[in-house]
Amino acid sequence: MRKLQAAMAARGAHPARTVVLLPYAQLMPVARQFWARLAPTGFAPRFETSMNWARQQAWEPGETDLSFEIGRDLLTARGWLEQGGLRAQADTLAGMLVEAAWQAAGAARAVPPAQRAGWAARLRPQLLQGMEAPALATEAAIARIAFEWAAASGHATDALLDGTLTRDVDLLLVMEGFQVEPIPSALAAQLGERAQTWAWPRDLPLGEAALHEATDASEEAERAAACVLRHLEQGHVPVALGATDRVLTRRIGALLFTRGVRVHDETGWKLSTTRAASHVMAALRACAWDAASDAVLDWLKGVPALPPGTVQAIERRARRAAQREWRQLRAGDWGDSASVQGAVERIAEWRDNMQTTRTLLEWQLALRGLLQACGQWPLLRGDAAGMKILEALRLEDGASDDWSAWAPALRRLTLRDFTAWANEVLEAVSFVPPHAGDEQVVVLPMSQLLGHPFAALVLPGCDERSLPASPEPATGWSQAQRRLLGLPLREDLEAAQRAAWQGALQVPRIDILWRGSDDTGERSLASPLVQELALQGVGLPAADPRAEREEQADPVQPPSVQAPGLLPAQVSASSYEDLRRCPYRFFALRMLGLKEADEIEAEVDKRDFGTWLHAVLRAFHEAMRERGDLPRAERVALLDTLAREGIAGQRLAEGEFLPFAAGWPAVREGYLDWLERHEAAGAVFESAESEHRATLGELQLAGRIDRVDRLPGEAAIVMDYKTESLQASKDRMKSPLEDTQLAFYALLLPHRDLQAAYLNIGERGEVKAVPHPALDQAAHLLEEAVQSEMRRIAQGAPLPALGEGRVCEFCAARGLCRRDAWSE
Repeated sequence: MRKLQAAMAARGAHPARTVVLLPYAQLMPVARQFWARLAPTGFAPRFETSMNWARQQAWEPGETDLSFEIGRDLLTARGWLEQGGLRAQADTLAGMLVEAAWQAAGAARAVPPAQRAGWAARLRPQLLQGMEAPALATEAAIARIAFEWAAASGHATDALLDGTLTRDVDLLLVMEGFQVEPIPSALAAQLGERAQTWAWPRDLPLGEAALHEATDASEEAERAAACVLRHLEQGHVPVALGATDRVLTRRIGALLFTRGVRVHDETGWKLSTTRAASHVMAALRACAWDAASDAVLDWLKGVPALPPGTVQAIERRARRAAQREWRQLRAGDWGDSASVQGAVERIAEWRDNMQTTRTLLEWQLALRGLLQACGQWPLLRGDAAGMKILEALRLEDGASDDWSAWAPALRRLTLRDFTAWANEVLEAVSFVPPHAGDEQVVVLPMSQLLGHPFAALVLPGCDERSLPASPEPATGWSQAQRRLLGLPLREDLEAAQRAAWQGALQVPRIDILWRGSDDTGERSLASPLVQELALQGVGLPAADPRAEREEQADPVQPPSVQAPGLLPAQVSASSYEDLRRCPYRFFALRMLGLKEADEIEAEVDKRDFGTWLHAVLRAFHEAMRERGDLPRAERVALLDTLAREGIAGQRLAEGEFLPFAAGWPAVREGYLDWLERHEAAGAVFESAESEHRATLGELQLAGRIDRVDRLPGEAAIVMDYKTESLQASKDRMKSPLEDTQLAFYALLLPHRDLQAAYLNIGERGEVKAVPHPALDQAAHLLEEAVQSEMRRIAQGAPLPALGEGRVCEFCAARGLCRRDAWSE
């Protein structure tokens, strides 16, 4: 600052007419503070960046100008692509074109407006040299359009280069960053003797560097957080946290948050990753005509206009209906609840209002209306990220008035088009949370450490991938094109990277961290910059900064409960099977009544095939009972008709059900062959899917039997359909006294002379009955076992988790018993 005072005095420049151009906006308040300490009274020079200075002159982009507002430029880019014969690819290429044009504009806006046409004319013949091959036609078209767009546009910084804002300047002082910027350089050349260019001091003494090699990303995050905490304890404030690896930095920030450390992130993150953005995008995706049921439910869980209890009821019914797309749900799926039906009607109204095509301006109003109707609008206005979203999408009242006569905003878009536009806008905009000014830690890129008086720096992510010595230039332009346009080349980026690295090493205390392996376990090396540092003998390997602490071992044991007061009054075959396989499973699923949420997006599987087959066979035999005996051909036709009706009735997707439908002719013929033999033995169909109850002491037994047939005499046979492999059905009868399902059916029909069998229906048409060889004995043993087990539970017998057998692998209560955390 004293040097600045001397320069103004030598030039005779008044402070109010002196402008200091800084490389980063974050340095403006820092510079003002330093000047205020030196000269607390009187006039002060203006500390600006080129963009901040240019904003002092009102500027509005022309109809086709680059605006550097992503929402507007995406629409303009689509128009340019359509004019360039790329209409079919416009949606895909618009983002690439905007990125290329923004880069080209960096060079174009450094040329004074009056000279820009001549500049473009000189470069135009050379721009596409080497891109004549048909395979490069798309890249060439994007390059051509991006160049012409940047060259033809007016720019906000034109007010600097045309003299509007610089004519009264006595002294312009350009402070160079680690990389030369085109506009400040052009201004300095234009102002001549009224301008000076200063480089930041590069020969400052190096700080104390400590080198930390971690084994993986988790250890690196923990070590970095420990380094920050150590500096804070020692009073080294503020601490800079280098944002070299964004994922790693977020992990470190989470660790610091748990310790109550106040952190300000100057880099921010994509607006699309904020909670507010997720609510807005969820609303748009849920209103698509083919929206998935899961997508609509996800949206509804964040809708304040619907009570949480009602949303939960809607979710239960939607999962029970198991329809992948919301539009496939029918009125009968919602039950008789007036609150649920009323809520579903409101949801249908919200979705229906978003189905038509509109202009962009009309879509903005429609989205605003949707957010207000569902109660999300006040939440967005009360959140910093939410306000940024309203600004980026121009949803506030009057925010799009300047687009009212702009042609690209008057094109009609579908909801899918508008959703894609909104998503691209939110992906491109960064959100930097507001800060109170009392932060202990500041997160910023290594290149922006310049000029900040940090007491310490923690720089994680110094591995070969996150911190290369020679960074890759941005995509969109070839090396030759970058040289032609004056864009930074690889060697320029390498020089800037090394300068930023050297600047980072000048912080008084610096911790440099990298990991020895990436998330896949692949070996990772330190950055070449770190390796050079070690070769120069700068920095020493540091001890692990994490504090050790002793923890008392507390192994997780298999749980065991006593619940005599929850003894169910009714027992079914499946619930008793749960008790035999794992008492804790019985406790969780049957006594507590817990249930795993059904997956809506699950693909059609063998369980769906079994449910469908049960329904088809039931309808077939009930129709046969009404019509009487039918010849084979009519039976085939009837089964085929019922099969098609079953697919439609269960709303199974024909494409997903195709593997099972392809095997249906073989299943049908195999079943009819077995049925003919079964009927020839005198069996007559009696009932299917019938409900039965029986009393066993103080217990009520209940169950549904797949099939009951009468046999000659007074006998009957109960059958349970199985679509598993034939060997699996036979295995059930290897120890017939251990089988509970058929024996339980016998207890439900205590006064009948029964036989029992599993009817195995294979997908290849093999149908075979697997009879129970000792049904009476098994039923007698089961009767005693059921009563005995229920008495023991009523007397307080423990219900331990066994954690054994195949059933444990797919148990819905596995998370409750914490099987995966047991100490073996």
